[in-house]
Amino acid sequence: MTARRVIAAVDLISYWSGKAGAWLIVALTFVVSVEVFKRYILNAPTAWIFDFNNMLYGSLFMLCGAYTLALGGHVRADFVYIYLRPRGQATMDLILYFLFFIPGILGLIYAGYDYAALSWRIGEHSTVTAEGPPVYHFKSVIPLAGILVMIQGLAEIVRCVECLRTGAWPSRLEDVEEIDVIGTQLARSEYVDEESRRQAMEGAHAIDEAARHRSVVDDTERQSRTP
Repeated sequence: MTARRVIAAVDLISYWSGKAGAWLIVALTFVVSVEVFKRYILNAPTAWIFDFNNMLYGSLFMLCGAYTLALGGHVRADFVYIYLRPRGQATMDLILYFLFFIPGILGLIYAGYDYAALSWRIGEHSTVTAEGPPVYHFKSVIPLAGILVMIQGLAEIVRCVECLRTGAWPSRLEDVEEIDVIGTQLARSEYVDEESRRQAMEGAHAIDEAARHRSVVDDTERQSRTP
């Protein structure tokens, strides 16, 4: 199996794990809506709903970490990175992955496993509210999410090595983005002509590409910024 196939396979795992985790937002919306109805219409609030909301949102947040990494969507400082060529970007990424990412995620997996195992052993329930629900299921998400992020991180390291070898970044999976929504809205607007729409989309794509740290300021632009 080639490096690019390994990257694609891991990207796909992260992609679908994120898609599966994203359904928790539907459950969270439903639970909150029901609780609002019970609290303000029936005057019968649920004591443990605060804990349950936190568990749903926490699980959503953690399970989508690998998905976000696969799409290059995590926030990072780009004031230096964006000016580097792909090989320079890959070198910086590799250094940061080995210095911070791997130790940090290994710590998360190790501590999260111990955290969840202890919770299962004692049958832990939340003490934040009365009638607190069990939390051991929720705490099991911590090491699981850490493992998914670690697997994707290893794929990112392979991606960096491949970039160093070829001088170009391997392609990433694509998903529906806010830019697609913008494009749809502009296409349906009767107040925006085709040329304005094209310029707006080009600008939006350039900003998005820069934010994902896969674009490089070319020499002419760099020179124009030099006094």
